Amino acid sequence: METRARTLVKSVLWTLLGLVVMALVGAIFTGSWTTGGGMALVNAGLGFVTYLLYERLWAVIRWGRHV
Repeated sequence: METRARTLVKSVLWTLLGLVVMALVGAIFTGSWTTGGGMALVNAGLGFVTYLLYERLWAVIRWGRHV
């Protein structure tokens, strides 16, 4: 089982990566860095919470672990 701190750090780094990618994609598709950035911020917030909950759920599932 991994610590909550590790899960939090992984979630933050994943969110930052997604933020950059989404901002680029949003800017390319809309032609606006403001709109692309706004889309990225909403996506990053939702993605962060979803990933954090997902990781914590998998942390308690024993299936597939060899301890």
